[in-house]
Amino acid sequence: MDSHQTPYPLMTTGELAEALRSAAPPALLDVRWQLGGPPGEQEYRKGHLPGAHYVDLDRELAAPPGPQGRHPLPDPAVLAEALHRAGVSADRDVVVYDAGPATSAARAWWLLRWAGHPSVRVLDGGLAAWTAQGLPLSTETPGHGGGDFTPVPGGMPVLDADEAARLARSGLLLDARAGERYRGETEPVDPRAGHIPGAVSAPTTGNLMEDGRFLPAEKLAARFRDLGVAGTGTGVYCGSGVTAAHQVLALEAAGFRAALYPGSWSEWSADPERPAASGPLPG
Repeated sequence: MDSHQTPYPLMTTGELAEALRSAAPPALLDVRWQLGGPPGEQEYRKGHLPGAHYVDLDRELAAPPGPQGRHPLPDPAVLAEALHRAGVSADRDVVVYDAGPATSAARAWWLLRWAGHPSVRVLDGGLAAWTAQGLPLSTETPGHGGGDFTPVPGGMPVLDADEAARLARSGLLLDARAGERYRGETEPVDPRAGHIPGAVSAPTTGNLMEDGRFLPAEKLAARFRDLGVAGTGTGVYCGSGVTAAHQVLALEAAGFRAALYPGSWSEWSADPERPAASGPLPG
């Protein structure tokens, strides 16, 4: 298990409600997003957590699609501008949320950690958990938050395609996509079906309870130990580096550190020189 000193990555609705009432409330980021749309900003304007700023995953938490995949890591200057608008400063806690179950929120969490922010957490269960508790929403759009955080990339481990290939053979590479995509039975988005040879199927849905919140830490730890996680030498990929961040978040909640392959299957499958395995086994 890793003993790095960072806050537990998840926050309950009660903890957030209390923090927002405090003298030093966290910067609050709404990062609702879904593959294929509609844009999350439309939902944000219909109602969001009071004081939350909307941050767009496609435009601000990723670079334009290209050879490095559908959601390459963003230009630090673009990321900085979005975070400044949202009130993010190095000495201010940050909380991120989405509609639930934290897929895009995990991307924001991971990016902030990658960029060097010391204190960022995800609202467990997202907007769904907040409204289920009868907590209020707002339609007011806050002004510029006046943040001053400067991203310094390198705070979280990353893999390129060659490193992912090696880790699949020498360590443990988890595939966070749905099982049918891993097995190569369907591929709705990327150029080819299948998985990186040697990777182990670990769908992110296995991290969650029925209500969309994460399993308790001890149950997450048991899940990952069953998958072969032993504390070192673990990497994660998905379709484009978004749900993989959800897996890294779950691993951290369980006490493990893992590297993320940002290009993921969208980069790998677009390169005809890269092999693809299929079926239920790592291959």
